[in-house]
Amino acid sequence: MTPYVRCAFAVALSLGLAGIAVPAPAADAGIQTPSAPELHQFDFLLGQWQVKGEAKVGGLIALIHGAPKLAGSWKAWRAADGKTIEDELRLTDASGNPMSTVQFTRTFSREENCWKITGLDAAVGRAQPSTGHWQDGEMVVIGNTTDHEGKHYRSRTHFNAITPTGFRMVQDRSYDEGKTWETAFVTLEAIRMGS
Repeated sequence: MTPYVRCAFAVALSLGLAGIAVPAPAADAGIQTPSAPELHQFDFLLGQWQVKGEAKVGGLIALIHGAPKLAGSWKAWRAADGKTIEDELRLTDASGNPMSTVQFTRTFSREENCWKITGLDAAVGRAQPSTGHWQDGEMVVIGNTTDHEGKHYRSRTHFNAITPTGFRMVQDRSYDEGKTWETAFVTLEAIRMGS
């Protein structure tokens, strides 16, 4: 996969993508789970997941190679006395070559009535803040960053089709502050491991 495509994936995924499924360590450690309903909106991420998906690319790359196929894993667990969810997303290309590893911290802010999310992509040395809200049956995460060419864009990530055994993550991009959107820039399907 070309450096252009790898950089595009890393930047896109550093903004609000999330979690995987073995029993959450907090439960094993005897940490009580907070009871406020908002604190459970990201519980669907808890555990270990196998992920598959694709990302949009344009120009000559798309003509020659088509949409790059992604594979990987996602795992999530409770932290900070059960009030925070931490998760790690690892993606490879279809041949198994590493493309991106992003770690997230997700904490609900009662003052701001939203999720405060930080995605850390150590490969590019970038920590990206974003916010999440539950609306219309899905989690929507909004963030801002720059692409591999240094262009600013806004990301809008939807977590939907949520069941006990899977979920879908679709990330859109806007280069004009949300006036128009390039939809489904990155799409991931997560299937719970061990189910």
